[in-house]
Amino acid sequence: MQPNATKYTKDWTLFLDRDGVINEEVKGTYVTNWAEFVFYDGTLKAIESLAQIFGNIIVVTNQRGVGRGIMAMEDLKNIHQHMQAEILLHGGRIDKIYVCTSVEDGDVNRKPNTGMAMQAKEDIDLIDFKKSVMVGNNLSDMLFGKRMGMHTVFLSTTNSPVAMPHDTVDEQFSSLKDWADTLHWEAASVFN
Repeated sequence: MQPNATKYTKDWTLFLDRDGVINEEVKGTYVTNWAEFVFYDGTLKAIESLAQIFGNIIVVTNQRGVGRGIMAMEDLKNIHQHMQAEILLHGGRIDKIYVCTSVEDGDVNRKPNTGMAMQAKEDIDLIDFKKSVMVGNNLSDMLFGKRMGMHTVFLSTTNSPVAMPHDTVDEQFSSLKDWADTLHWEAASVFN
């Protein structure tokens, strides 16, 4: 499927993974404090642009480091408070953040399981999963999105691009910035 900015309106919801999408993933370990959190180049501008398109922007992130005792829940909350403040400072927004700290793959909230999507729907009744996009850098993110009927966007920031067509990937880009730039370009071309 080709990108199509004209279909996205304020009644659409954007679901974003965190590590490897918004910020640089630390291979083999976890981002355990704000000093270790590094936004990808262009991410702040991308989220500003996406905030103009989507009615809700929600982060859904597996954070096993808490469950393993490598970091405390307070550390994670601190990271997210700083992340949201920085995004807001640059004209973007994150409306809600859902985390799964469980170490168990079978936990209902651990992607690709759909618990965090169901929590979001419970909190924001207006969410329609058929009018939602899941953006992530792992196939577990894509499966999470597909299980809920979402459109999926795979980012090859930390993994190799997938061969298309793919059962769980509708579109793929090299970064969140590249996807947002494509939407911005297409929206501009529609109105020019």
